[in-house]
Amino acid sequence: MSSKPVELSMEGDVARILLNRPEVHNALSIELSDMLVDAIQTIKRSTTIKFVVIKGAGRSFCVGDDITEMLRWGDDEYGKSTQGANGVMRRVRIYQDMANSLEELDKMTISAVDGYAVGGGLEITMACDFVIATQRAQWGMPEVDSGITPGWGGTTRMARYIGKRRTKEINIIGALMSAERAVDWGLWNQVVPDDKLDEEVDALLEVLRVKNQQACRQLKFIINRGCETDLYTAQGFEMLSGGLSGAVNGFWEVADADQGKGVVDFEKKGELWKKRRTLSKNFWAG
Repeated sequence: MSSKPVELSMEGDVARILLNRPEVHNALSIELSDMLVDAIQTIKRSTTIKFVVIKGAGRSFCVGDDITEMLRWGDDEYGKSTQGANGVMRRVRIYQDMANSLEELDKMTISAVDGYAVGGGLEITMACDFVIATQRAQWGMPEVDSGITPGWGGTTRMARYIGKRRTKEINIIGALMSAERAVDWGLWNQVVPDDKLDEEVDALLEVLRVKNQQACRQLKFIINRGCETDLYTAQGFEMLSGGLSGAVNGFWEVADADQGKGVVDFEKKGELWKKRRTLSKNFWAG
């Protein structure tokens, strides 16, 4: 097995990210985290990748941040402890940006969880669209017992999935929970036998692959954005998505729209553009 802490493979329409520090249950070292950021950005730029699968090497998905490195979070680029709390905040913002980028990918994302998914590992799953876990998988946010708090989803995304009261329970008590409870609480999607994880991921990919991919992208977008805003605004996203769906399915013409003439006329500085600007540029300008 390669010694790289993150393995990215892109074949056909699927990108696979392997967290590859099995000797420490794929703890998120600074190096691994930086490579994960790069992998997500590589996938983001791709127009051929439609699906992303994230998995951990060995016996666990990911046990979160490598706490043995946390004292270095305040170091500058030369390894000197000069950044202090600001350096820690900078590192947390990098991780938040990573989770946000993962959540906002215009691809369907799947976490394939075996063993432990705790701390930052659990936060990765919450930024994905689907989570499939083995029966032996366990999850939780044990940061409190190391005297630290989560930084990129353990209190925020979690509360949006399972509510304020249960999020307090998970973070303040710090217990490790079963995969079945994650499904019961709406945090994960499906629990499968320990030897069926890859098979179930492939089955989900087969289902997703036959969908209208543009419709899936729109659904992901309006659901992610809509749940963060009020109902009235969220309905606006639904309405615009409905219009876009009509357009991409062939019903794009609107009688009193330009049909692109305004853009073409701007480039040519044609009569339509000149008339509009002549009437508009000084209107009520004082």
